[in-house]
Amino acid sequence: MSANNPLLQSYDLPPFSAIRAEHVQPAIEQILADNRTAIADILKAQGKTPSWAGLVLAMDELNDRLGAAWSPVSHLNAVCNSAELREAYEACLPALSAYATEMGQNRELFQAYEALSASPEAAGFDVAQKTILEHALRDFRLSGIDLPADKQQRYGEVQSKLSELGSRFSNQLLDATQAWTKHVSDEAALAGLTDSAKAQMAAAAQAKGLDGWLISLEFPSYYAVMTYAQDRALREEIYAAYCTRASDQGPNAGQFDNGPVMGEILDLRQELAGLLGYANFAELSLATKMAESSDQVLSFLRDLAKRSKPFAVQDLAQLKAYAAEQGCPDLQSWDSGFYGEKLREQRYSVSQETLRAYFPIDNVLTGLFTIVQRLYGIEIAELKSFDSWHPDVRLFEIKENGQHVGRFFFDLYARANKRGGAWMDGARDRRLTVDGQLQSPVANLVCNFTPAAPGKPALLTHDEVTTLFHEFGHGLHHLLTRIEHAGVSGINGVAWDAVELPSQFMENWCWEPEGLALISAHYETGAPLPQDLLEKMLAAKNFQSGLMMVRQLEFSLFDFELHASHGDGRSVLQVLEGIRDEVSVMRPPAYNRFPNSFAHIFAGGYAAGYYSYKWAEVLSADAFSRFEEEGVLNAQTGRAFREAILARGGSQEPMLLFVDFRGREPSIDALLRHSGLSEEVAA
Repeated sequence: MSANNPLLQSYDLPPFSAIRAEHVQPAIEQILADNRTAIADILKAQGKTPSWAGLVLAMDELNDRLGAAWSPVSHLNAVCNSAELREAYEACLPALSAYATEMGQNRELFQAYEALSASPEAAGFDVAQKTILEHALRDFRLSGIDLPADKQQRYGEVQSKLSELGSRFSNQLLDATQAWTKHVSDEAALAGLTDSAKAQMAAAAQAKGLDGWLISLEFPSYYAVMTYAQDRALREEIYAAYCTRASDQGPNAGQFDNGPVMGEILDLRQELAGLLGYANFAELSLATKMAESSDQVLSFLRDLAKRSKPFAVQDLAQLKAYAAEQGCPDLQSWDSGFYGEKLREQRYSVSQETLRAYFPIDNVLTGLFTIVQRLYGIEIAELKSFDSWHPDVRLFEIKENGQHVGRFFFDLYARANKRGGAWMDGARDRRLTVDGQLQSPVANLVCNFTPAAPGKPALLTHDEVTTLFHEFGHGLHHLLTRIEHAGVSGINGVAWDAVELPSQFMENWCWEPEGLALISAHYETGAPLPQDLLEKMLAAKNFQSGLMMVRQLEFSLFDFELHASHGDGRSVLQVLEGIRDEVSVMRPPAYNRFPNSFAHIFAGGYAAGYYSYKWAEVLSADAFSRFEEEGVLNAQTGRAFREAILARGGSQEPMLLFVDFRGREPSIDALLRHSGLSEEVAA
């Protein structure tokens, strides 16, 4: 079997088209068995005086081989989900979780890392090597290395169950999203929708062998109805289906219900924290983050809420007054997107749809690449011949002074059997191999944009352009690292609340006239974004930013409070209601089950960490303010950012890297100014 199993062969880029569900489990089982044998051999060979090459680099080799098999499998499970692949993927989760726990609780391995840290060799280590050893010893402790045997065993059981439940949450959300559609045969019901949205819905209907139009709960379809559909009853119907996905409410109530899954996840996280000596999961989560305490996180979020809420109250009052003028005296959750877009158009004469014509995908990509080439001194070129998982996927290479740096895949459009949202993941790390070769990094960049309509290129809304820049920022963090040790190269070892700095930082160029000039051109005429449209767009930038800010703070506070207070007798919804009492200005209907689809915290890495978005936004706004002072396409400032932040990965504390770039600690002022939420802007 192994001779024919692509996951057991070494490769340059993953052989996606050759990977079958039946390859997955045998490959993972084989690699885990091989790794266990190899680790025993490493420990025997290293004895009492381990060396960097003999221990750390040897472990990196084993991790890399496992990653090379598992990374394409988990990627395919997210972008080409099928029943067979899902089953194979899930069958491996317990074994992988058990292996991770076993490594984290391997006393001999722990002692080898301790011995290396205290060795004469360690005195000559560079800062990245020292950080790797510090992180390794910390992670052993967070894996229960100091616990008695019975508690270590329980730790392993809890981790395994959590891994399985996170996957179940994600699957049930995907299934619930796909289980509901609405077939429309009368075009009049779609009044107000854009031609591109209707074309998408017609294509979706055709794919199912139906006439007319098919509305789905995939985000581009949902967004189109909520923003443009004049039929209020239709908006309410789609809203109710969307916000009750995977719950005990709505049209598919009780099917794919994530309620019990969330309860179990929270109980197990609390138990895990207790096992490791933490009062709650929020405190455990902060053990590896930049923020120093729960109090610091909560006071940061509440301070932002206090400053933002008056602006949000004002935003809502204006929206309600406008909706009432338009004949809607009782604004509801399914109306705010629709009237918000109309008010934006009336006030600034600019709509996402008008803007879309100026952001054809290839222009946006060319402009994005031009910006980063200028800032960071790199070259980006498309590669044509490669193995892919879907015809829409594209591959690009980054070079510097003609030398290869890394490659990245783009998978940009929404489709069936693809997880919603947008993300970057590292497919391969930059690292020095045990035999002295430099392995270059590879990244997957995934979005869910509206695909091209027949005869047109894919046209992005400005929001989608911003999402693309955001994910590309993560990609650059992974790809432009100069660190050669896997543990802290790229995004590895970066504190979770600092990992969003490079991504949010990139979004700034979507709002700068110099950046917009490079990324926009009318898809038919090639004309640049007209000056009046640009001015309106910039004027509209902070439209309803108070409402947007309190919404994100609601999510952040809910997540943190949920994990900090679990066990105090309140249900998930009661915690959410308490936070809404504090920060929200508009209450959704009682049937809304937002937590049941909050995959970031139940199936992603953001548990007790969703605040990271706002935390990193302070860093990114302040970092960008140096470009505002020195020139937004200033190559010297760009190189400084690259060397201080992007190049150094997780090799040092994020605050140290930030101060190195900015010359001081971050201030919240730039974020409030950029969001239009500071007193001077309001004046």
